[in-house]
Amino acid sequence: MTTHFPQGARIGVLTTEPVGLLDYLSPEGGVLLGQLVVVPLGPRRVLGVVWGKGTGDFDAAKLRPVARLVDAAPFGEGMLEFIQRAADYTLTPLPVMLRMTLRAPDLDQPPAARRVVHRVGPAPERMTNARAAVLRVIDEHGGAGFAPSELAQLAGVGTSVVKGLVGTGTLVETEAPKDTPYPRLDPSLPGKPLAPDQAEAAETLRTGLRGGGYATTLLRGVTGSGKTEVYLEAVAETLRMGRQALVLLPEIALSAEFLDRVEARFGARPGEWHSGITRTERRRLWHMAGRGEVGLVVGARSALFLPFRDLGLIVVDEEHDSSYKQDETVHYSARDMAVLRASIEGAQVVLASATPSVETWVNAATGKYRRVDLRARYGEAELPEMAAIDLRKEDLPSGRWISPTLGRAVEERLERGEQSLLFLNRRGYAPVTTCRACGHQIGCDDCDARMVEHRFQRRLICHQCGATKPIPVACPACEVEGKLAAIGPGVERLAEEVAERFPEKRAVVLSSDLYTSARALKETIANIAAGEADIIIGTQIVAKGHNFPLLTLVGVIDADLGLQGADLRAAERSFQLMRQVAGRAGRQAGDRPGVALLQTHQPEHPVIRAILSGDDEAFWNAEAESRHAARMPPFARLAGIILSHPDQPVVEAYAQELARRAAPLSEIGAELFGPAPAPIARVRARYRVRMLVRAPRQAPLQSAIAAWLALAPKAPTNLRLAVDIDPQSFL
Repeated sequence: MTTHFPQGARIGVLTTEPVGLLDYLSPEGGVLLGQLVVVPLGPRRVLGVVWGKGTGDFDAAKLRPVARLVDAAPFGEGMLEFIQRAADYTLTPLPVMLRMTLRAPDLDQPPAARRVVHRVGPAPERMTNARAAVLRVIDEHGGAGFAPSELAQLAGVGTSVVKGLVGTGTLVETEAPKDTPYPRLDPSLPGKPLAPDQAEAAETLRTGLRGGGYATTLLRGVTGSGKTEVYLEAVAETLRMGRQALVLLPEIALSAEFLDRVEARFGARPGEWHSGITRTERRRLWHMAGRGEVGLVVGARSALFLPFRDLGLIVVDEEHDSSYKQDETVHYSARDMAVLRASIEGAQVVLASATPSVETWVNAATGKYRRVDLRARYGEAELPEMAAIDLRKEDLPSGRWISPTLGRAVEERLERGEQSLLFLNRRGYAPVTTCRACGHQIGCDDCDARMVEHRFQRRLICHQCGATKPIPVACPACEVEGKLAAIGPGVERLAEEVAERFPEKRAVVLSSDLYTSARALKETIANIAAGEADIIIGTQIVAKGHNFPLLTLVGVIDADLGLQGADLRAAERSFQLMRQVAGRAGRQAGDRPGVALLQTHQPEHPVIRAILSGDDEAFWNAEAESRHAARMPPFARLAGIILSHPDQPVVEAYAQELARRAAPLSEIGAELFGPAPAPIARVRARYRVRMLVRAPRQAPLQSAIAAWLALAPKAPTNLRLAVDIDPQSFL
């Protein structure tokens, strides 16, 4: 039963302002725990949530009443607990964590009709660049309705352009309710026929849901084994029970195909939550999640912070993917937060992956998680044959990256009308541009990073901060012209080689930086699946969930990329990535078996051998043993402390002083490493210093770090300090 505070009661309200909890008086008619309210704060009025009883440490006669209630479903007690525990775990200030849950526009505005424009007619006779931009935005969002001002902003034009298109009859302006329920998904519709092992796995998940309570299951299956169809059966069971489900995907690019599969399975589309949806849709979904008027949400990691009324299932697809870790503002892992939220809500979690993280693998091995395996591909499709190409034995000319052996394999597929994928996990044309006259390498002005040449865009781009500059004609250092040279390959350079080697064939580059919208990427992927490309050249975006029926050959251009370095997850990530991309080959049943060829200078490397042997269990067990021996996660706990400041001596001196006060860490048996310059020591003109804390697995790490930081000296102006619990990146 929800707690009710009567009129005039002292209540504590949490806002997103840094002041934290403040006491107010309950308004006329009282207020519920978790209710969104608008409260006065100085001369302003701000949005907040009723957090509980007031603290009682302020004169009640001076308390100000709540200004008004917000027409939104109150947060349940589980949601409030999740916000609090997520803040405690990540050492994030509570107002900042609340801001994560209120990431929808105009939440404090009452529901009302709004003016929206839709496309109804053909393009106008007089077409301008501005008008074309407006129509392109509408098409990229599938014809969604927009507020005129939002449409103009997204298109980068004035509202007069939108009004002009209404005048021509191309667009029509109508009134529509701001927030409407989503169509009901029908769990009784039949899904795809399941193989015996799939049916058994689906029943295991359904049984867990019927049993109620919290549990986490690792759904492990080789690429193409039908994991999606299995966990959609769990979604169906959740809907039958009248509860809500959330499916997290690692990439927006995957959502379009997945939404089509959901619509085919349940007869309607689910709610979407990611950066590609409109502001109007974001507000609508936020409200409908809280009211229980959306059964299934498909989204990015931040969808975990939606105020679901009754969340029964969370699926984390490709749970190993590094994009589930957020490394800005709030440092959190969506996989771990999914487990936390489900444990609070009494929900089930499904972690789906062909190549699970070592942390998940160990949790399944120790019985903390259930484990369900799919060991065969769906239907008659077979796993691809794996082989290495020893580049030490290949006659590979300088400036060329496709070996003779791989080139012949591509030619064989072309003759048979099949597709080949050439995989290289480097965006752009070349990772380094150097001057052959003086040796200067062009770097970012604000970061300690080389700028990457993107020849398709005719720009140099810093992959750390996003800064760009034109490709110069003369060396910036010695000013000699004609001596700048691109060093190393990126996918654009590989595309150039493919065009020279196979001039009559259709080649497509799949790289996240080449597509301005998810819709454009979806169209390209659909065209490839329809056979409108002969050779696909791609970065890691091609490794995730795409199904190309004609694709029978995968060539990994540089299998050694990522094997080296001090990152404790380097071997794991390389194994996962190459396994995933190799799994794109031969996914169609029939007489087109797949082959994956890995170009390498180190065929004897343990990771390469593990990939070729197909003995995944041995690899994960060896990785777990290695982590255990090194006292690294998941057998110990890590926390990163990242400090930055525009002045290098200032941040280094502060870090040293902070390290000298680390007694609270020693009290729990933790070790402090550093301070030391970060591997990328300067980003966006700020110098970065890192420290690493390692603690025993059961140690109270967060409380010790909080006690340590409470002893910190006063920070210099403009110094930033971030805490990253369970870091994934050490840059």
